Amino acid sequence: QVQLGESGGGLVQAGGSLRLSCAASGRTFSNYVMGWFRQAPGKEREFVAAINRSGGATSYADSVKGRFTISRDNAKNTVYLEMNSLKPEDTAVYYCAGDSRPYYSGRRFYASEFDYWGQGTQVTVSS
Repeated sequence: QVQLGESGGGLVQAGGSLRLSCAASGRTFSNYVMGWFRQAPGKEREFVAAINRSGGATSYADSVKGRFTISRDNAKNTVYLEMNSLKPEDTAVYYCAGDSRPYYSGRRFYASEFDYWGQGTQVTVSS
């Protein structure tokens, strides 16, 4: 079992920045591909970003590419999501998730494939 807990959400004006953190406990954190997903009211949970086990490879949804950066610190068992140039359409509950499957170039990431989830943190971007 891996327990995940997000923090860092909040209310920010459009154009602003936030940094989300996700702390992991339990099984070896570095064994898992980590991802961030988000879910807006009335919408399905969607992929935001993913990072491989070592932190050397990342993948992003087109909607956040160039604005968001995912990173991880395996020594601290933590994955981060740096969000810049935020837009009102980024408003959602953000979830971190862990996946035991391997990362490979070109892989597409689906919520159903991730084994472990945090409780989510609300991000609200005002216009």
